Amino acid sequence: MKHLSYKGYLGTIEPDLDSGILFGKLAFIRDLVTYESYDLKGLEREFQASVDGYLADCTELGKTPDTPCKGSFNVRIGPDLHMAASVVASREHISLNDLARRALSEYIAHHASNEH
Repeated sequence: MKHLSYKGYLGTIEPDLDSGILFGKLAFIRDLVTYESYDLKGLEREFQASVDGYLADCTELGKTPDTPCKGSFNVRIGPDLHMAASVVASREHISLNDLARRALSEYIAHHASNEH
């Protein structure tokens, strides 16, 4: 799925087939911020206006805006894979975080090159 991007925020693009309207929401944050339009250019304008409005509202309310993908997340992988990863990381003299970061980077690089 393609996303709109503005000021570090990503937005979804979804069609409503019944009404012919495009709509979306800010992705990967807890707060609900939505936008809609009849065409893609308008949707992008509304997305940007929604990001700006969200940031302004947060400032006015004294609230820290949610940020997408802060750089850490919990992964449940099961004890056997956890042990195997820990052993490999130890053998390579790297942290488990570094091993996971490298593995994810390699996986994403491989799959991103296969998208076309």
